[in-house]
Amino acid sequence: MVAYVIIPGIDGSDAQHWQTLWERQWGTSAVRISPASWSAPDLDDWVGSVQEAYDDAFRRDSRVVLVAHSLGCWAASTWLNKNPSSPTGGAFMVAPPDPHGPAFPRQAAPTFMKVTAQPLPSPALVVGSANDPYCTPEAAAGFAARWEARWHLAGACGHLNSASGLGSWPHGRELLDSLTQQ
Repeated sequence: MVAYVIIPGIDGSDAQHWQTLWERQWGTSAVRISPASWSAPDLDDWVGSVQEAYDDAFRRDSRVVLVAHSLGCWAASTWLNKNPSSPTGGAFMVAPPDPHGPAFPRQAAPTFMKVTAQPLPSPALVVGSANDPYCTPEAAAGFAARWEARWHLAGACGHLNSASGLGSWPHGRELLDSLTQQ
């Protein structure tokens, strides 16, 4: 068994987002972070929320996988680097935004501006899109390289969110399974 920590981006993932659909499928095996600062993200608050969700998930199963989207990728990587000895089954990081890119939500998330990609203490897979408005494929591939993560370009899928029309995103589940079955 695996327990999953769901780490959405700003404002959480709506009802049609693949993270929410997967969370429903996983039932009690999934725990979603719940920071107080969903709309005005504070990195420390989000990292603390990842810790709380991880603790809850770890009580359910000793193999925990982080499933992050957008700004949640930075919360996940920050948490992982602050907790290198916490056992994780991996980090699935989808559509990390570029903190130095023109579309980054600087005013809404100023505490995320100084994040940097550093080697992660667990296996990771970064998935990007050829036309993500928040991050070029080159920047996302660079984050993957610095995180020492596998890189996968999913094609032209926008920000890989609800607006992308992915539904339950079967290809994403295959990618996640490839990470968890390593």
